[in-house]
Amino acid sequence: MTSPTLDDAIDLVLQLPSVEKLRLAERLLKTLETELATAMPLQPRPSLYGALAHLGSAPSAEDIDEMRREVWGNFPREDI
Repeated sequence: MTSPTLDDAIDLVLQLPSVEKLRLAERLLKTLETELATAMPLQPRPSLYGALAHLGSAPSAEDIDEMRREVWGNFPREDI
């Protein structure tokens, strides 16, 4: 006796009633979830702070205010 192929399994599944197809799908998802969880343990992601650390420290509030004054200093006021 030969082992069933994927096409054989699909043919059998397509003959199932909709409710049984849904139960099969749920069971398969649980099985896959378990297999993936054991095969690939989750690794902690770096924090955004750590991911942006190479950019250095943020500008101070005084630096931001000074930059705003420089940028908007020559802006024509009568157009506002």
